[in-house]
Amino acid sequence: MTAARINPVDPPYSPEMQADFDKLMRGQPPLLLFRTVARNPRVLQRMLAGGLLDRGSISIRSRELMILRTTAKCGAEYEWGVHIAAFGGKAEWSKEQIYSSVHGGAEDACWNKEDRLVIRLADQLHGTAQVDEALWGDLATHFKEEQLVELVMLAGLYHAVSFMVNATGVQHETFAPHFPSWVRP
Repeated sequence: MTAARINPVDPPYSPEMQADFDKLMRGQPPLLLFRTVARNPRVLQRMLAGGLLDRGSISIRSRELMILRTTAKCGAEYEWGVHIAAFGGKAEWSKEQIYSSVHGGAEDACWNKEDRLVIRLADQLHGTAQVDEALWGDLATHFKEEQLVELVMLAGLYHAVSFMVNATGVQHETFAPHFPSWVRP
């Protein structure tokens, strides 16, 4: 897609919207995604209220891996790139892991046991909208119930975000990387 189907709102923003952006972005300009969703301020409010980027019950690494894998499976390069740029350092991704998050799988040697479980969960939810008993059993031996709830909700939330950026044509952020090439690092 070469052009946005819905143009992001431009400043000046209403005082309420500016306050939301300031709280969310901590002094940085609002992302194009948020400015696009802001075409419907009520939906923006609900989206911001339903976010899961706070300190949750899972590690930042597991959270970000679920987001990366989900957005990659959905072809949402915009959101994948924003998360690599914003949280990649904290999650300590290697080049191999960044590549594998898009083009590889849980069996790749670059992943540890927890990472493999998260990828398997993301892939199975994406492919079937369910989790089979075998995978659930594996997950339950490693994650607590509250962590499983968070992981599943992250997958669902980032499917919705992927639908939004893909359907509306949110343009790529200049600071965010694109999907890695098909050549292994």
